[in-house]
Amino acid sequence: MNIIVPMAGLGKRMRPHTLTTAKPLLPIAGKPIVERLMEDIVKVCGQKVEHIAFITAPSFGASVEEQLLDIARHLGAKGSIHYQEEALGTAHAILCAKDSLKGPVVVAFADTLFKADFVLDTEQEGIIWVQQVEDPRAFGVVELNEAGWIGAFHEKPPVFISDLAIIGIYYFKDGANLRSELQYLIDHGVMDKGEYQLTSALENMKSKGLRFYPGTVTEWLDCGNKDATVHTNGRYLDYLNERQSETLVDPTASLEDCELIAPCYIGPGCQISHSTLGPHVSVGAGTRVSQSIITSSIVGEYSAIQGMTLRNSMLGRHVKLSGNPSPMPLELSLSDYSEILCP
Repeated sequence: MNIIVPMAGLGKRMRPHTLTTAKPLLPIAGKPIVERLMEDIVKVCGQKVEHIAFITAPSFGASVEEQLLDIARHLGAKGSIHYQEEALGTAHAILCAKDSLKGPVVVAFADTLFKADFVLDTEQEGIIWVQQVEDPRAFGVVELNEAGWIGAFHEKPPVFISDLAIIGIYYFKDGANLRSELQYLIDHGVMDKGEYQLTSALENMKSKGLRFYPGTVTEWLDCGNKDATVHTNGRYLDYLNERQSETLVDPTASLEDCELIAPCYIGPGCQISHSTLGPHVSVGAGTRVSQSIITSSIVGEYSAIQGMTLRNSMLGRHVKLSGNPSPMPLELSLSDYSEILCP
């Protein structure tokens, strides 16, 4: 089994956080989004994952690439880095890792997480995971036929066709067949809305008789903007707390006269004193928090927070905040190395 992870987007909706960190490396419950996603996919695959191919932008740099390769190694797979130098669409991005398009393949876009309780049925020709949404105009959607298979694909339809949104995770029993269909789009200039779309290749494959089964997940967790990412962090903490599969409070963290309202993630080397944190708060490694009240927030590594009341906030690494606690919490979105120091 191979996994292909397109993640070359610049994450403009997540600015200012993506000005210094690639979006898939932003933390959810103490680990990068892409690492959480890979852990969950490996878990449901039901067979050994041999190779994980990451499609990135050249601007991400060597440190990001090494972190991605480490993620693959930790999951027992070989990792590789492939560049998408121009944003030409989802089909083009996947084809950048064409050497990995062989045998059974999972394609997973690295800006989404999911909760699921199943093992992948690798005997199916193709599976596309979908979730019902209120407003499907911003998504690729599918229509089901009378037999319950996927009958049609539509990319961000301006008028209502279906509310079954494609969540960005796909399984193909024959990766070489997908490679051929993607190459056909490029060779013949088949574009939709100015880009080479994966949905175009899926439609071609379906028209040739390949049957796609609609997979479902318990919950789809989006990381498209700050508010969505903070919400996803909270839901993922709930998920980890229910499974009790990870230690959410690192034993090296120092807790003094503080209250933690579960679930919270407290990273290694943190110092939390005279504060109330939670629920749904993640605090990165080496961060100091004192005389503060924080709920539903993500605080990055090696930050210093003193005398603050925060909610629905996302703070980067090495952030410095100080002030006076007030009954009205602040909602902040601050990138790495930001400072707000109030007298």
